[in-house]
Amino acid sequence: MPRLSKEKRNQLLLVFLVALAVIVGLYFSLINTQREKLADMPRRLQKAKSDLEKMRSTIQSAKQIQADLKTASAALADVETGMATGDLNAWLYSTIRTFRQSYKVDIPSFSSKEVGGVTLLPDFPYKQVKIGIGGSACFYDLGKFLADFENSFPYIRVQNLGITQEGGHALAPSDKEKLAFRLEIVALVKPGSE
Repeated sequence: MPRLSKEKRNQLLLVFLVALAVIVGLYFSLINTQREKLADMPRRLQKAKSDLEKMRSTIQSAKQIQADLKTASAALADVETGMATGDLNAWLYSTIRTFRQSYKVDIPSFSSKEVGGVTLLPDFPYKQVKIGIGGSACFYDLGKFLADFENSFPYIRVQNLGITQEGGHALAPSDKEKLAFRLEIVALVKPGSE
């Protein structure tokens, strides 16, 4: 075998080193990267399965949430049937007068209605209607009427109750126990009925 000159040998060595560097570079840039991706594949597959299961669970819970929403909407619609609707003056007068018939309470005085936002709870999604009434009754009858009225209508509240003794010394003995009262009745209004 002929001997190579020093210059040719250096060039051949340089070509060999460059080729080796290219092969090592290719190994680390392509092959090793692919090997790491393959080694990481089971973890990524497990994560994808976990994500898929979460999505399926979310889809199932979405169906349950839709069913719950439908049930809650029906319950809300049922609850709203007891709220003031239509002509609010007529609804209030009718409700109060009809309920009063079973009690010994005289209510001749009604003030005009006021419609506005709910004052009892901030940012409440309903409006309220307020009306003032005045009348007379014996203490026991008035207390029974007010308690039964608020218990019968969960969307109506009595507020600003003022009680005074009716008349004076010129009353008949049976009327001396009568009290004059003024109060405000506040009722929630069904949305869309104003």
